[in-house]
Amino acid sequence: MSTQNLLIIGQGDIGLPVTNRLAEDGFSVTGLARSKREHYDLNSNAKFMQADALTLSAEQLQDFTHIAIIVTPDEYSTSGYHDSYLAINQHLAELADKLTNLVRVVFISSTGVYGQDNGEWIDEDTAPITPKREASKVILQAEQALQQGFGNKAIVIRPSGIYGRERLMRLRKVRESQKEPVAAAHWSNRIMNRDLVNIIANVMTTGAPKPLYIATDYAPVTTFELGVWLSEQIGETPPAIDKKKITVTGKRLHSNIPLAWLNYPDWQVGYRDILRHQE
Repeated sequence: MSTQNLLIIGQGDIGLPVTNRLAEDGFSVTGLARSKREHYDLNSNAKFMQADALTLSAEQLQDFTHIAIIVTPDEYSTSGYHDSYLAINQHLAELADKLTNLVRVVFISSTGVYGQDNGEWIDEDTAPITPKREASKVILQAEQALQQGFGNKAIVIRPSGIYGRERLMRLRKVRESQKEPVAAAHWSNRIMNRDLVNIIANVMTTGAPKPLYIATDYAPVTTFELGVWLSEQIGETPPAIDKKKITVTGKRLHSNIPLAWLNYPDWQVGYRDILRHQE
């Protein structure tokens, strides 16, 4: 453990808990963000670097053995994704040959890179069909830039829809009095935010990581089934099926995350936890 020196680029909703988790576990870890340290509830055992990832030099990164890139764009547009995910990965890839101590660089991507949309099963060996969403195309390019620069040192984690006690969009929709009809068979996938933190921390520190992780739970579900179940739990009227949307859409993801890394292996366990926490 003492030989590992970890850098977490990005101290947002996922990056900060990852930094704190690693610090609590006794690792030498530094959180990097553009704002000052006092803006973050950082563990006292964690170090902090205030910097823009796009201006990092090889000298600043030389001592790190493991780097995780957990960023969000300043704006959710194609240009915003280009200026964050892609630009940061391209910049780091240009420094790859000079980072002689680096053994692993982990990029938090998205399952949005899979353009499949007919209910297909996706596993770690499935090649993405080019996604329709321009921002997802940029994220896929960011993956490729990192892999080209770092080769087998680059590890990609593709999370599905992130939810949690603070991310209540689905519950809010169910609670709305005027519910819109939902598609009959649109497949969706999700991962609890706490589990994603566990996954990233484990991938950063495990001895022999896979090149790709599909960070999702073990139970794909249609949005209709999820809406009906949640409505039953909170005593709301279940959603109706949109008769104009009866074709199978979305995708079903095969998780390749070890069960031991998941506290919420399916969405029912996760949402029951959220509902208990709200009560």
